Amino acid sequence: MTVTLTAQEEDDLWAEAAQHNPPQLDSDSGFEMCEIPQKLGKGYDLVVEIYSECWLRIERHQYCETVQTKHPEANHGLQFGVLLSGVNPDSQGGALGNGRTMISGSGVQREISSTNFSTQPYLGINLEMSAECLTTFFPDENGQLPAELSFLVRGNDWQTLIYPKTNPAIQNVAWQMIHCPYEGAAKRLYLQAKSLELMALQLAPIVADRGNPKPPSRMKSTTTARIYEARDILRRRLENPPSSLKLATLVGLSDRTLQRGFQKLFGTTVVGY
Repeated sequence: MTVTLTAQEEDDLWAEAAQHNPPQLDSDSGFEMCEIPQKLGKGYDLVVEIYSECWLRIERHQYCETVQTKHPEANHGLQFGVLLSGVNPDSQGGALGNGRTMISGSGVQREISSTNFSTQPYLGINLEMSAECLTTFFPDENGQLPAELSFLVRGNDWQTLIYPKTNPAIQNVAWQMIHCPYEGAAKRLYLQAKSLELMALQLAPIVADRGNPKPPSRMKSTTTARIYEARDILRRRLENPPSSLKLATLVGLSDRTLQRGFQKLFGTTVVGY
């Protein structure tokens, strides 16, 4: 059975759970433990502010039913996510887990029909921060945000939401953060260092790719124009997008040419876009 909630209904469940089981603060580590609503399942979130305006969240839970939450269009901060078990797909074709991490840039998050928590065990971490933190962590020689990372700070524009591939190094750092061997001030220092390492590992291949632009496309100018037209159609019809085959027909291309064009121009498939 699947339970569908609005974002407000989900917030209300968490507020009700907090009334019955107030969050517990660990004075040594600074972690606040919040139990998930019993109506949804069992488990908890551990939350701590490891830097000013930068929070680490460790999520360990198992839902009793599949839960889908609908999210309205809203402003969103920066977020880096890694899962060690479980999967969290969204309605736009992306998914955290199953070999993918998640980087959610700051800006305006589009309306998401649903995000999903299944009944399988879920264990992962999220780093949530303000846009200013990214500049503090990774400044260029002038103390500004490097151009390669500017796509993550979109202000009043649509946010960038991507699901990069994971690797053993990323998984290992996430495991080390969840199973930190230290207590007190040493634990905080350890988690601060590991958080920076995690972000660096997730961003490294993206920065390398943006710092080494791909060779110019050899596609005809008319083909390029039609692929951009297809992109614009997708943007206008996000709530009810056409299939890739239908989209190719609309712009007068073969499905194969359209798919290749999206990979060359936007670095992703039509569905991924």
